[in-house]
Amino acid sequence: MPGIPPGRFGYLGPAGTFAEAALRTLRAADKAELVPFASVAAALDGVRSGAVGAALVPFENSVEGSVPAALDDLATGDPLQITREVVLPVSFALLGRPGLAREDVRTVATHPHAEAQCRRWLRDVLPDASVVLAPSTADAARSVRDGVYDAAISAPIAAEHYGLSVLAKDVHDNEGAETRFVLVSRPGPGPSPTGADRTTVVAFIADDHPGALLELLTEFAVRGVNLSRIESRPTGGGLGRYCFSVDCEGHVADARVGEALSALRRVCADVRFLGSYPRADGAAPPVRPGTSDADFSDAAAWLSRLRDGG
Repeated sequence: MPGIPPGRFGYLGPAGTFAEAALRTLRAADKAELVPFASVAAALDGVRSGAVGAALVPFENSVEGSVPAALDDLATGDPLQITREVVLPVSFALLGRPGLAREDVRTVATHPHAEAQCRRWLRDVLPDASVVLAPSTADAARSVRDGVYDAAISAPIAAEHYGLSVLAKDVHDNEGAETRFVLVSRPGPGPSPTGADRTTVVAFIADDHPGALLELLTEFAVRGVNLSRIESRPTGGGLGRYCFSVDCEGHVADARVGEALSALRRVCADVRFLGSYPRADGAAPPVRPGTSDADFSDAAAWLSRLRDGG
């Protein structure tokens, strides 16, 4: 499969996380060794060091928004490249030790993002239970297995990993919640254009001045490139120093996207290209009149004739 190295795949662990469940949806991971890492940064460093060929990490959630650890590490660490995205529906399960009844649950462990997505359910179904925050939903399940807490809100896959019983399924406050994961490898030739692609870049503005963000947005808008996500992140270089993490529709090989990125490179202090890769939903973006590859080629040919005196 283009853009996906074989062998060893890392993911945000421990075993039993949604990241593992998402990774197992990739056919290329079927016969690979799956290696859990304790954090997003550790998983990405595993790619940089060559410990794994690629790693799948959470990037964006439809309820809690983007994952800062992933955005910041990809923006400022040694360069890496996104080669694939996976969108996974998020529905939790309440897991407990075998033999425990749901009405006997007094302590529930889970990750902060999971707690935020199940807060109303917990209040309605387990109003007397205390909620304890854990480093991950899988860590929460492991702590239940070890007898530390009564139950965990976790990914359903954690039940088989830790020998727990499912006390409740489809635990959530938001119907249709999803998490977007990205598969990251070392820089190299990426996937070829499919017609339904996404491109991710990080733009570092040259200086803080009125209209800086508008200048960035204009370069995409005038070329008919739609942005599906844009957000500012601090660079760590002092107050007021920000970069912009951007997802746009299309592939760097598309003329409209390539020209937009070239224009950013002219007006920004730096632009970090994080990859062009197939969209998980397979949706091809509409191409506005005047922004197709043929339109750009025709305009370039016309300008060349003018310059040649034709």
